[in-house]
Amino acid sequence: MHPTQTPKTYRVKSFGCQMNVYDGDRMAELLAEQGIAPAPEGEDADLVVLNTCHIREKAAEKVYSDIGRLKREDGSSPLIAVAGCVAQAEGEEIMARAPSVKMVVGPQAYHRLPDMIREASEGRRVTDTDMPAETKFDALPRRRRSGPTAFLTVQEGCDKFCTYCVVPYTRGAEVSRPHGDLIEEAKRLVEAGAREITLLGQNVNAWTGENARGQTIGLDGLIRELAQIADLARIRYTTSHPNDMTPGLIAAHGEIDKLMPFLHLPVQAGNDRVLKAMNRSHSAESYLKILEQVRAARPDIALSGDFIVGFPGETDTEFEDTLKLVDAVGYAQCFSFKYSPRPGTPAATMDEQVPLAVMDERLQRLQAALNRDQYAFNTATVGKTCTVLVERKGKLPGQWLGKSPWLQSVHFEADAQVGDLVEVEITSAGPNSLGAVVRMVAAA
Repeated sequence: MHPTQTPKTYRVKSFGCQMNVYDGDRMAELLAEQGIAPAPEGEDADLVVLNTCHIREKAAEKVYSDIGRLKREDGSSPLIAVAGCVAQAEGEEIMARAPSVKMVVGPQAYHRLPDMIREASEGRRVTDTDMPAETKFDALPRRRRSGPTAFLTVQEGCDKFCTYCVVPYTRGAEVSRPHGDLIEEAKRLVEAGAREITLLGQNVNAWTGENARGQTIGLDGLIRELAQIADLARIRYTTSHPNDMTPGLIAAHGEIDKLMPFLHLPVQAGNDRVLKAMNRSHSAESYLKILEQVRAARPDIALSGDFIVGFPGETDTEFEDTLKLVDAVGYAQCFSFKYSPRPGTPAATMDEQVPLAVMDERLQRLQAALNRDQYAFNTATVGKTCTVLVERKGKLPGQWLGKSPWLQSVHFEADAQVGDLVEVEITSAGPNSLGAVVRMVAAA
C-alpha cells in the first residue's frame, strides 16, 4: 500500500488473554465502521494490527519477529500498528527498532485508531500510549454482530501490584465500567445472537457500580441483573482475585441458574512465604477456605487456577507445598508457567533467581498432577446429562462442538445449528474433551 493511501483491508492478530481477544474484536468493529474490510483469507491486508500481550516470556521479541514476517517479497510492508500491552510498555523502543511500524497504540487508546490511521496514511508515525481518565468505551461503535458466545469487558486495570506482573503498568489502575453501559451492551450482544456472555476484567470480581436505583452493587449484583435478560442463557466471568471473592458472589453461584458452575481463581503458589514475596494478599489456607465456601454454595462447580513455578527464592520444599495444594483442590482445569522476569517489576531484580533446569523439572511435575486431576474430573462427568451450547461444526460429517456448563469441550452428532442448546449424555472422556449423545435440542 502506498503510504498516502487509506487502507481498504485489515487484519487484527491478537495474542494472550481473553481481554486482548475482546479488544481485538472491538478494534475490528472500529475499522469496519471506517469502511475498512477484513482481508480475505490468504490475501495480504493493507493494514495489520498486532494486538500484543506482555505477560509471557520474550513477548517483545515475538512482536519484532511478527513485524519482520509482514515484509513482502517486493520489500514493501502493509501499514503496521502495534497495539496492546507490549505497545504500552515499549512503545518508544518499537518505533526506534522497527521503522516499518507506523502506529503504536496502548490498550486504553485504541479508540483513536481511525485518527491515527489517517495520520499514518499521510506519512507520519504516530504513538498514543496515554491512559486518559475518560473511558475509551464511549468512543467505540455499537456492537451489531455476535457469535453464540461473547466477551464483555466490565473492568480493566489492576491495583494489586503482584511483584511478578506488568498489568498495573500496562493497563493502569482498576476501573469499573458503568452499570448502565454494561446492561445496554449485554442486551445488544444478545440481540446480535449471543447465548452466553463471559464478563472480563484483570480483576473482574473487583467490579463495582451504581445500579439504576442508585444502589452500589458488586459483580454479584451485576450478574443478577444480567440474568434477567430473557434470551441470555449463560453467564461466566474471568479472571478473579481471591481478595475480591465476596460472600455475595460466592452465594450467587448457588442462587443463579444462568451463572455457570465454573470458577477461575488463580492462587499462583501453595507456600505462604512465596505468596508474600509475590505480594499476593491471601495465604494457602485462606484460599482453600474460599474454595470450600464456593463448593458449599455450588457442589458441582469446576475449579480452575493459575500457577507460577520457580519464583525467585522458591525452594524445593516450598514447591512441594504447591503440589500439596493441588492435591487438596482437585482442579478441573489449570494454567501453569515457569516464572519469567518482566522488566520493571520488583521480582525481576530479586536475588536467588531459580535456574531454568530446576523450573523445567518443577513444571513437569506440576503439570503431571494438574493433567491427572483434569482427566479425573472429565471422567467423573461420564454418565451425566447436561446442556451444551453449540459453537461450531466438528471435523466429522454431522459432528458439532460445544461447551458443557463446566467449560469442557464436548463433541457429538446431531441435527443442530450454531447457538442451539443441546441436552446430551456424556458417554466418553479424554484428557481434553468429552464425547456425548444427544437427548434433546433446544433451538437458538
